[in-house]
Amino acid sequence: MRLSELARELEIEFSGEDREISGIGTLSGATPSQISFLDNPKYLKDLATTNAAAVLISSKHASKVPEGTIALIDEEPYLKLAMASRFFAPKPMKEEGAEPKIGEACIIGENVAFGKDVVIGDRVTIMPGAYVGDDVEIGDDTLIYPNVTIYHQCKIGKRCIVHAGTVIGSDGYGFAHTKAGKHVKLYQLGNVVIEDDVEIGANCAIDRGALESTLIKEGTKIDNLVHVAHNCEIGEYCLITGQVGLSGSTKLGRNVVMGGQSGTAGHLEIGPFATIAARGGVTKSIAGGKVYAGFPLMEHKKWLKLNATLSRLLEKKT
Repeated sequence: MRLSELARELEIEFSGEDREISGIGTLSGATPSQISFLDNPKYLKDLATTNAAAVLISSKHASKVPEGTIALIDEEPYLKLAMASRFFAPKPMKEEGAEPKIGEACIIGENVAFGKDVVIGDRVTIMPGAYVGDDVEIGDDTLIYPNVTIYHQCKIGKRCIVHAGTVIGSDGYGFAHTKAGKHVKLYQLGNVVIEDDVEIGANCAIDRGALESTLIKEGTKIDNLVHVAHNCEIGEYCLITGQVGLSGSTKLGRNVVMGGQSGTAGHLEIGPFATIAARGGVTKSIAGGKVYAGFPLMEHKKWLKLNATLSRLLEKKT
C-alpha cells in the first residue's frame, strides 16, 4: 500500500515523498520498500544506518532519523506497528498455487495435508496426520513424525527429525497495549528456519519470527516440551532439554547446554559453550564457557557455596 494511505489508516500525520510499501522490517534489515519502528532506545544504533522507507518513532527520537527515511511520529510507535502489521499479514491458506513438488523415494503417510507451493526433497518421510503449509520447504532425508504441524513459509533442512505433536511456525506472543488496557495483535510476518541435522522432540512449539526468522542452526538437539519464542536464534550444536522456555529474541551461541526447566528473559545473549543447570533463570546476557545455576543466576560453584552456607545457617538455628 502507499505510505500516505498507511499513515492515514494509522492516524499519523504524513509529509514527504509518497512510496509504495511492501512490508515491515527491523531497523537493520528493512529495505527501501518497507517501514520499520523504534520503541526501545537500545536499537538507536541501528536507526542511523537503516534503509527503511519510513520509521514509526516518538517525537523524542525523531531528529535522529537519517536523511532519506521519513519519520512517522507517534508517541506509541509499537502500538502503531501492531496496527500496521495486519495490512501485510499473509492469508492462512493460499487460494491458488502449485501442487506439492515431492522428491524421489519419499514416503508420505495417510491423511498428510499439503498447502500450495510446497517443496519436499528426496527420501523424506512424513507420517500420518502431519500438516505441511504453503511455501514450506523440507530438505532431503528428513523425518516428520505423526501430527506434526508446519505453518506456512517455514524451512526445514536436510536429515532433520521432528517428533510427534510439534508445531513449527505458530505465531509468536506479540501484542501491543492501548492506554485503556486492550491488547492489539502484532501479526507475525516472519518464519522459522531450521538448518541441517537438527532434531526436535515431541510436543514442542517453535514460534515464527515477528518480522524476520526464528533460527535453529545446524546440529542442535531439542528435547520434548520445549518452547522457543519468536525471533530466537539457537546456535550450532546446542542441547536444549525438556521444558526449557526461551523468551523472544534470545540468542544462544554454539554448543550451549540448557538443563530441564531452565529459561531466559527476552532480548539477551548466552555465549558459546555456556551451560545452564536445571531450573536456572537467565535474566541478562552472560559470557560463554562457564557453568551457571540458580535464580538469580550465578556461576555454579558460587551457587553450591550459597546453598551450603544457607544449610549451615539453618542447622545453627535448630
